[in-house]
This record gives sequence, structure tokens and C-alpha cells, in this order.
Amino acid sequence: MDYGYINARIRGMHSRLFDRKAYDALIIRQDIPSIITELEKTPYKKEIEEANILYSGITAIEYALRKNLVNTYRKILGLVQGELAEKYIVIFLNKWDVQNIKTILRGKKIHASQDEIKECLIPAGELDEATLNELLKQPDVRAVVDLLATWEQPYALPLTDYIDEYSENRDLVILEYALDKYYYQKALEAAKGKSTEEKIVRRLIRREIDANNIKSVIRIINDNVDWDDAKNLFLEGGLRIDEEKFEKMVESGNLENALKHLDGTPYYFLSYLPAEALAAGRISVFEKELDSYIISNNTGTFRLDPLSIGVIIGYIWAKYSEIINIRIIARCKHAGVSDEDLEAELIHV
Repeated sequence: MDYGYINARIRGMHSRLFDRKAYDALIIRQDIPSIITELEKTPYKKEIEEANILYSGITAIEYALRKNLVNTYRKILGLVQGELAEKYIVIFLNKWDVQNIKTILRGKKIHASQDEIKECLIPAGELDEATLNELLKQPDVRAVVDLLATWEQPYALPLTDYIDEYSENRDLVILEYALDKYYYQKALEAAKGKSTEEKIVRRLIRREIDANNIKSVIRIINDNVDWDDAKNLFLEGGLRIDEEKFEKMVESGNLENALKHLDGTPYYFLSYLPAEALAAGRISVFEKELDSYIISNNTGTFRLDPLSIGVIIGYIWAKYSEIINIRIIARCKHAGVSDEDLEAELIHV
């Protein structure tokens, strides 16, 4: 396909992303109302104005950010509709389907209200807002899975396979792993060819699988899970983390030794994190660094061949990064976090 026109449109959208000056304009604001006022001067103006009618404070910002991200991704889908690139872009947007299903399942498990769960959903995938609302109406985890199965929704397949096991021990990790495994298998199958597009997409997917496996290792060690149970959490298809390395990391005994097995891989930077994070097993620190690495690498595809799918994928991730950073700024201001600590939380791409 000819990416010339589509990528020109995407580059135009990319030019409107926040630069350092735009972030600084938010960071210097001292409270949520002034941040909202500042956002009204940006491409978020439409969503902020809509949010202000329905909500107030940080809830309005959260709503506007979700709405803007969904609108942006829908616009991208409209640009590639009917084109070869569509199936590859859908792969990345379908991650939101997985995330939304996980969020609903988690909410149902802890008996959160529909409104509480809905505030965490981002209908940017193929499951639209109306579909997600129907899932929200279900009384429990099994009912959500049953409804997906009734609709013959593809994600029902892995969930129905593992729902009985979940019912026995009530460990939601079982269902979440099943969703991840299914998603990545289907994603790799959709990008198994030799075209430039497929090579780009496949490499990004395999890197994500690596990151997920490393996160699993960190949680496994932190929770003292033995290998017989841990091996069931391994995701196949990674770039540098195969099952042998996964096992060696799990069997290392502690996090510091496990990270040594990343020597020679792009993920060895994790071993340089502060010693106190290692000693305390602060999972969130490692997960944030891995997420930042993935976002930075995926955003970097924007700078590949200007006539390739990399431009679209890079923008998708750059937009996601912007949303995360604005949310971080708003939440930190709401919580009274210092600007220095706020800066440390931002994702730099």
C-alpha cells in the first residue's frame, strides 16, 4: 500500500503532541483547576469542555484524557480502514480489549461498583463502549465470561478454558495469563510473514512478550512461587527471553541474581536500578522501567522509513505516552507531590 498520504496525516497529528514547553506549562500550575485551564489551550480543549459539564476536578481530567485517546485511535482506524495496515494497527489497539476485560474481571472480583470500574476503561479497541457497558452489568467474574462466550467473542475462548481452574482457587492471575497468552499468539500469527510491515510489528510484539515475562519473574520471586507453578506463567514467542532463561531467572533465588541473567540482553539496565529497590523488591519500580523501555522503543518506530507502518505505530505509542504523562502530572498535583518527584515519574521518549 502507499503510506504517503496516511503518514502525512499522521505526521501532522504527531506535530501537535506535547513538547517540553507544553509539559512545563502544566507542571508550573499549582492546582487542578489551573491545569484544566491550561489544557483548554491545547488539543484537549474539546474533551476538557465536555468533561467539565459532567465532572469536576481530577475526574474531569481523567475523563477528557480517556475520551481524547479513544477519539485519536478511532481517527487512525478511519485512516487505515480497508488498507493492508489496518490489520496491524488493530493488533496494537486490541491490547485495550485485553486490558478492559482484565479491568472488568478485577472489578467484579472485588465487588467494585459499575461506575468505579467504568472510570478505568478505555474503549479504544474493538470492544466499544456499549459492549463494555453490557459486561459491566454482569454480577460476577463467571457471568462476564459467560456473556463473552454467548457473543462468541474470541477472548471468551481462553477464559472459558480456565474459568473452572479460577473457580477452584479464585486467583485472577490464571485468567489474566490466559488472555495475554491468547492475545500474543494471535498477534504473532497475524504478523508471521516476511514483509517489512510484519517484521516491524513482529519485533515489537516479541519485545513486549519479553517484558511481560520479566515482570512475571519479578512477581514470582517476590511471592516465593515455586517453579511448578511459575512455569505456567511463561509466555512463548519472546525475542530474548526463552523458557530456559525464564527458568534460570526464577530459580535464581532472589531478584539481584535473577537480573544477572539479563546480561547480554537489552533489558540488563534493570540491574542498575537502586539497590534499595532490589532489596525491597519494589515491583512497581521495575515495571515502570520496563514500560518506559517498551514505550520508548515503540515510539521510536516513528523515525523509521517515512513510507512504512512504523510512522503510524510510533504515533500510537507517542500519543499513549503523552496521555500517561498528563495523567501523572494531574495526579501528582492533586496529591501534593513535589515537582522534583513528579519529574522522576514522567516517561521520556
